[in-house]
Amino acid sequence: MVSGGEKTESQYFSGLRLTRRVPITVKYKVDAPHNLVGYAARLRDQYREEFEAVWCVVDVDEFDIPAAVRLADRLQVNLAVSNPCFEVWLLLHFADHRAHVTDYRAARDLLARHVPGYDKKLDFAAFDPRVEDAMARAALLGPGNPSTGVGRLVGAVLRR
Repeated sequence: MVSGGEKTESQYFSGLRLTRRVPITVKYKVDAPHNLVGYAARLRDQYREEFEAVWCVVDVDEFDIPAAVRLADRLQVNLAVSNPCFEVWLLLHFADHRAHVTDYRAARDLLARHVPGYDKKLDFAAFDPRVEDAMARAALLGPGNPSTGVGRLVGAVLRR
């Protein structure tokens, strides 16, 4: 998995790997989503025997997500987009939130209602018992805001 986020995504997926003992390799690169897709494809091609699937985890932010989606389709890279940000995925562990989320700060504030003091630092143990709830809630969200494809990635990893 390749992510443009350095802290939160790393903590979450490291916790998932250690707690659930799932085989996932996490790489980070601060860049635009379409560049991350290209990077993920190059890693896959370089280490083809080591990966069953390649995913990119990206936030909408101010990026050209349709360009990243087109490139991911062309390069056969799975894309998990969170709109507006990864914190939507985290929030779904605690609440069935379907109302518009303005930006990262709004998502952080919503999440802090369930995880007091949250600000880009997390303890996976607080999220672990609720992973399946988050996957189910994410599947019910339509396209747009809020939405997240991280549930598909987590589901694929847990099924391995």
